[in-house]
Amino acid sequence: MVPALREAYNDAFTKEQYEAFLKDLDKRYPGAIEFRIAETPVFVPFSFGEQMKEVCEKIIDFMLDPSFKSITERSISPGDRVPDENDHCHFLVFDFGICNDGMGNLEPQLIEMQGFPSLYGFQAWYPDLLGNYLPLPAGYSQYLDGLDHTGYIELLKQVILGDTPPENTILLEINPHKQKTKIDFYCTRDYLGIQPVCLTELILEGKDLFYIREGSGMKTPVKRIYNRIIFDELNARKEDIGPHIDIRQPLNVKWVTHPNWFYRVSKFTMPFIRHPFVPPTFFLNEITQIPYDLENYVLKPLFSFAGQGVIIDLTAEDLYKIKDPANWILQKKVDYADCILTPDKPAKAEIRIMYLWKEGDPRPRPAINLARLSKGKMIGVRYNQDKEWVGGSVAFFERPQAGKTKAGPGRPVASR
Repeated sequence: MVPALREAYNDAFTKEQYEAFLKDLDKRYPGAIEFRIAETPVFVPFSFGEQMKEVCEKIIDFMLDPSFKSITERSISPGDRVPDENDHCHFLVFDFGICNDGMGNLEPQLIEMQGFPSLYGFQAWYPDLLGNYLPLPAGYSQYLDGLDHTGYIELLKQVILGDTPPENTILLEINPHKQKTKIDFYCTRDYLGIQPVCLTELILEGKDLFYIREGSGMKTPVKRIYNRIIFDELNARKEDIGPHIDIRQPLNVKWVTHPNWFYRVSKFTMPFIRHPFVPPTFFLNEITQIPYDLENYVLKPLFSFAGQGVIIDLTAEDLYKIKDPANWILQKKVDYADCILTPDKPAKAEIRIMYLWKEGDPRPRPAINLARLSKGKMIGVRYNQDKEWVGGSVAFFERPQAGKTKAGPGRPVASR
């Protein structure tokens, strides 16, 4: 996206450095990274970053409207409502595709949003290690809003732990050590001292929760839950998970973030947002006439994750088959740009802006990001088999008054 930096990075890149980086990345927790790490980060100019932030802040304005909860009440999946919801979610993530604007320029287009945590631990660790092996420019950072590594980790602690001791806070997931994102759980444990705990390991006494603390083996009270359970997955797998408590019941715990926010801040929210960088989106049950250019739309279920159920090559017959149209959205397709030059064919990219909302603060704060590169039909590992310069990545954002580029190990990176 910044041609001079892209050219300099590609010229300086060597496969040997990349493989040495991956080897070092794997050393901390061997075999824990089960997704492909791309050969390159994304370099984002200041103006493009501001465009993404503009959209995020507009949506946050909408969330702060007193009517937001009543508007999104229908979004909470039947049977999955959890009591004791708080005033705001602690995590907000916004996925932007880097797209063509039809006039030869690049623009962000919001693809999805979530009131749910992403790789907040891993994305603080791996980009710092990347700089030891591959050339990164000065004046650019994976951290947002003026944060650095120290400030980011402190903010993450304040959001996840609050004033609760680490031993009374858990990261809750279904089979955490078998999840593809388990490396993030381990990084979070390293930074915050909280233990990944499986749903089946919780002990319920009245309304109080306990778990067995690693190391001490002691039964330990749970006062705060950093929640990574997605109810779609829980409902789909409840028969093979094993005996577990129902976490939808009233419990003496603080949720970070409360499960209801997964539904409120989601695909459900997008039809209410009107902005040039948000593709037109409609609830399917509110469509009175099928668009004449239906091939330019995509159909998405409200209650799904990881791209499951999305219909890209859409026909009118697909629409007629939907039995619950209120639970689907019709969204205008965006034109992903082949914007990341690589040694063979250019890659497409998405950037996820990740916010943190500390209790007591009037607004959330943009904190960090991740990126994903693709040469397939969709963004995601399953659509990029046997390809290179694709996979999980990170964006380095230009900071105001950025300096010159600097070289990492190996060949120098020239400023142009």
